[in-house]
Amino acid sequence: MASTFAFLGSYADADQPGIYACAYDKQTGALTLIGQADGLQNPTFLAPNGANRTIYTIMEGKDSEGRKCGAAAAYRFDPADGTLLRLNEMITLPATTCHITIDATSQFAMTASYHGGMVSLSPILDDGRIGSTTDMHRHEGSSVHPAQTQARAHSIIVDNAGRYAVVSDLGLDTLFVYELDLPHQRMLLHSKITIVPGSGPRHFVFHPVLPFGYGINELNSTITVYAYDADEGRLSVVQTISTLPDSYAGDNACADIHLSPDGKFLYGSNRGHDSLVVYRVNPDDGRIEPIEYAPTLGGHPRNFALSPDGRFVLVANRDGNNIVTFSRDAETGKLQPTGSELYVSKPVCIRFTEIGI
Repeated sequence: MASTFAFLGSYADADQPGIYACAYDKQTGALTLIGQADGLQNPTFLAPNGANRTIYTIMEGKDSEGRKCGAAAAYRFDPADGTLLRLNEMITLPATTCHITIDATSQFAMTASYHGGMVSLSPILDDGRIGSTTDMHRHEGSSVHPAQTQARAHSIIVDNAGRYAVVSDLGLDTLFVYELDLPHQRMLLHSKITIVPGSGPRHFVFHPVLPFGYGINELNSTITVYAYDADEGRLSVVQTISTLPDSYAGDNACADIHLSPDGKFLYGSNRGHDSLVVYRVNPDDGRIEPIEYAPTLGGHPRNFALSPDGRFVLVANRDGNNIVTFSRDAETGKLQPTGSELYVSKPVCIRFTEIGI
């Protein structure tokens, strides 16, 4: 049998809890805290591997000369008692990181550095530990917004076939497509596409069955729809649309993006408007139309996640210090708060995984 667990990453000092393990109630969407780990500086983004009960997280490390750098840590999770046992930590990049993902074979971890404009590839060893970085790429350039004085790689997402990975570079308004040459433990720059200056691409998601991808743009509060040629490893722009209602004139910065498991609805988070925008996806051309702007019931919704069965959406409100559960209507895509909240300090990331018990 397998049970669903949720893991939370947060902003935290090393002497405070930063990673949280939660039991998940499939009937109500509620989370119950069952374990936590401290000892890491800002373990903000996570990548769980349910098959071997390991959780991978980025963190702030220090090099041999005491300078800040990007590092990652591996934990073994015991579902019986919620224990998180640290396996190791490893420097991944010479600048602090903001995102981590695991490839489709669960043999490699990839990290992205906002402050350094870099991405890395590191093997996952047989015992679950993270190995030394085997490949690293640095982007160069700038764009028009004050936040775009340099390259700022913000996320790295593997396609459905596990062949390519898309890196959203907020500083360059560019999405880079890397071919994953895993036998040689390297990433090869394959193609790239630059969008409207000042957009600030941040996170990306592939449609589960259709040849489209969706990127959320932090700086101009938009979502860009892309056609994706999986054979050629190339993206092309189909549509760009606002994440905000026409009536809103305040400050906003977008953060996260996810599709429903059936691919019929797309969700994006607004920080400032403090909402999740809900779109209906046209299955013929991938285009989207907004149908709801649901308040997140907390400030600065950084990251959110749909439950594996798609029944619930859980939102991490960093400034609200809460994880709020919403029920999701499978027919309309719309959201309703369930009344369930979990309070933790400065949550940033939430990730679900199924683990055998």
